[in-house]
Amino acid sequence: MLRKVRDQVKKHPGLIPQFFFICLGMGGAFLYLFRLARGPHVTWNKSNNPEPWNKLSPSYQYKEFDNNSGKLESFHNHGE
Repeated sequence: MLRKVRDQVKKHPGLIPQFFFICLGMGGAFLYLFRLARGPHVTWNKSNNPEPWNKLSPSYQYKEFDNNSGKLESFHNHGE
């Protein structure tokens, strides 16, 4: 596949910016998804930490979605 891409670039040098920006976009999307997957609200190992939301600090602002009203509301957990 890389040989085919290389041959196309040799025949049409105007494709170089297109390949550059496609690779840049794919790399950025991968880094963004990697950052999301490493967040405090994601559990990969349930046996080690089954409830990660209990380890959030009391000042952490979390959001809750209400299906009935369709609103996304922000809440502060004040140790209640």
